[in-house]
Amino acid sequence: MANTALKQGWQLATVKAIKHETEDVKTFMLEPERGEFRFVAGQHIDVRLTAPDGYQAQRSYSIASPPERESCIDITIELLEDGEVSPYFHYAVENDDKIEIRGPIGGPFTWRAQPNTKLLLVGGGSGVVPLMSMLRHRAASGYADSVPAVLLYSSRTENHIIYRGELGDLDAADPNLSVLHTLTRHQPSGWTGRRRRVDIDLMRDAIATLDGISPASEAEILCYICGPSDFVENSAQFAVELGIPPINVRTERFGPTGT
Repeated sequence: MANTALKQGWQLATVKAIKHETEDVKTFMLEPERGEFRFVAGQHIDVRLTAPDGYQAQRSYSIASPPERESCIDITIELLEDGEVSPYFHYAVENDDKIEIRGPIGGPFTWRAQPNTKLLLVGGGSGVVPLMSMLRHRAASGYADSVPAVLLYSSRTENHIIYRGELGDLDAADPNLSVLHTLTRHQPSGWTGRRRRVDIDLMRDAIATLDGISPASEAEILCYICGPSDFVENSAQFAVELGIPPINVRTERFGPTGT
């Protein structure tokens, strides 16, 4: 697949499973009617809803599942109460429902696993979703041993950490991966992670952790950053200031209209 934006026509997908990630975040497993769905980690799909009167609402959602699983794709949706699409998914969608989708879409913010790479992922809130696709792809591709990786993940509170259990399992099982959490609003008693918004010192810590995983490696760092616009802009600036070449910093941002 070319590393450029690729759009396929609309098709129906069947909801095969629904998983609660947090109180206001759910993952939906979709089975496209055309069967095999090939994509690259970091890409997204469009979702379109049509009301009985013909009114349509459309949103884009990152794919959370790994490319190695081609029969179904996962999208993880955060509830925005005054939105047009996310409340429908959270309050109305059930297993076996049909959803219109189009994709995959996206080129620059994609990653194909390959050796001799260091991977720095920086996510804010639901910006972790495409980064999770990359981590799952890394694990499924067979390159985990040769691709040191760090995820620096900023959440409001402990209860807002999406994929918390799976991230913990991946971190514990993989010596070449480190997941660094920081909480910005409330830290529970006994919290051992970071306690502030991502700043240049946290980014420096993440880079040092990545270098420490494989100190002999001379591979360049590829940095993927996803989250709200201000979060992405600041984190990208920190990455460049700390020596990561701008061409190696890939960003994806979203605002409230994206949910």
